[in-house]
Amino acid sequence: MELNGADIVVRCLIEEGVEHVFGYPGGAVLYIYDAIYKQDQFQHILVRHEQAAVHAADAYSRSSNKTGVALVTSGPGVTNAVTGIATAYMDSVPMVVISGQVPTHAIGQDAFQECDTVGITRPCVKHNFLVRDVKDVAETMRRAFYIARSGRPGPVLVDIPKDVSVAMCKFAPKRGETRMRSYAPVTKGHQGQIKKAVQMLLAAERPMIYAGGGVVLSDAADELRKLVNITGAPCTNTLMGLGAFPGTDEKFVGMPGMHGTYEANLAMQNCDVLIGIGARFDDRVIGNPRHFAQTPRKIVHIDIDPSSISKRVRVDVPIVGDVKDVLQDLIGLYAQAVAEHAPDPKPLAKWWEQINTWRAKKCLDYEHSDTLIKPQYVIEKLWEVTRGQAFVTSDVGQHQMWAAQYYPFPEPRRWVNSGGLGTMGVGLPYAMGVQMANPDRDIAVITGEGSIQMNIQELSTCSQYHLTPKILCLNNRYLGMVRQWQQIEYGSRYSESYVDALPDFVKLAESYGHVGMRIDKPEDVEPALREAFTKYKDRLVFMDFITDQTENVWPMVKTGKGLTEMLLGSEDL
Repeated sequence: MELNGADIVVRCLIEEGVEHVFGYPGGAVLYIYDAIYKQDQFQHILVRHEQAAVHAADAYSRSSNKTGVALVTSGPGVTNAVTGIATAYMDSVPMVVISGQVPTHAIGQDAFQECDTVGITRPCVKHNFLVRDVKDVAETMRRAFYIARSGRPGPVLVDIPKDVSVAMCKFAPKRGETRMRSYAPVTKGHQGQIKKAVQMLLAAERPMIYAGGGVVLSDAADELRKLVNITGAPCTNTLMGLGAFPGTDEKFVGMPGMHGTYEANLAMQNCDVLIGIGARFDDRVIGNPRHFAQTPRKIVHIDIDPSSISKRVRVDVPIVGDVKDVLQDLIGLYAQAVAEHAPDPKPLAKWWEQINTWRAKKCLDYEHSDTLIKPQYVIEKLWEVTRGQAFVTSDVGQHQMWAAQYYPFPEPRRWVNSGGLGTMGVGLPYAMGVQMANPDRDIAVITGEGSIQMNIQELSTCSQYHLTPKILCLNNRYLGMVRQWQQIEYGSRYSESYVDALPDFVKLAESYGHVGMRIDKPEDVEPALREAFTKYKDRLVFMDFITDQTENVWPMVKTGKGLTEMLLGSEDL
């Protein structure tokens, strides 16, 4: 059959099983929007800002293991989307972004709403395409989806000039799986390297399992749990890996790194064999690499991306492959070895005695108040009210760290936040994407009065599409993490970190047709949450919690310090 480029784009989306597209129209994509109007196979979600479209598509993918799709116009449409693209790129989220472009004859002529989309996005995409011929549209779209979700996932951008979207050509439906000779990521781990890892685990007296977002992306949570249980080793999950191993399990020692637990950081530093799985050993996790390397240990690193291995920390056994496949092989070989000759259990028992000694410090304890709402208390009550079953999206700052510390996620893909890029303003659009992918689940947005205002216009989108997340604004009238750093590192000189002239969030929420609540007493926290999740289950509820302005996130590892050089509270300043 013969179709125009825009119809081919839509046919390809349908072929890939796309159910939702998040976007905002403009001149360069109007033919594509016309093609969307003529179909009923997927739903388009009209956001109020292109950044929110990409964030929503990002969260749609994170919470469902589907490939998110965003559609934006040329020029400012693309530049508005770049923050969302970079956010997904840093966290390895599979996504396809379709952007409009000026007609091919006008490219390079400074045409209206023209920008060098390929050049601007090149540093923050897994790959991008500029389609100059309508005959290439179908194959390019299919390759975009294949690249986005294979190997180490990531966002792929397809830039389509307006004349290409209206040009006609023959279209043949997709047959078989897409393959590219020039791109064939390794998925099976090297058996010799896996055997070395098994031997190291068998000989370990102080083993430690360090799991990151790659476990979630690979859907390898079941395999991780089997490995932890069969070895008996303690497990720590990075910020992006929370839920990969249940936060409620006794073998979970908490999150590692800058705001990780005392026991997780000490175990990371003092283990004799460290198994890194789908994690990057990034600066927020290991602190100072030289300090981390001071303690001798054997390190096994499993990752789909060979460029991530030995990038910041030298490893002894690199294993390149899909985390799920590698763990299945490793567990099988380990179980076989243990059946033939079980290791002595005494060293592991002694290791756990040491970990429980560190754990006894109760580093996440905080001082309760009868008069001021403590932000940690709000998260704890959210856990109780939702019974740990909510999808939780977060903005970036102190509230993000408190959510990670005090909401023990029992399953993967329940925690959606910006890890690598640390993007403020993602919480609300993330909730939109999560609800589109999981329409019958409770969704909570943990945010602050600074972050929420960066994409607060999406309250309008929520109203239009009857989206019902519960927004928990931990309002301390400060850019909290900035204020904390200014207190600790800059002599309490709070330069531009106090947020003045705040709106009345209750009235603002109500003006969009939602429910607004202001909570300023500790005894009202739990009743407000229960009302939001029961009485107003089918409404968006904005809860403005007026919290203690002086509260800081502890523990804390200052920049340039090692994992054992933690500040456990204000008394350490």
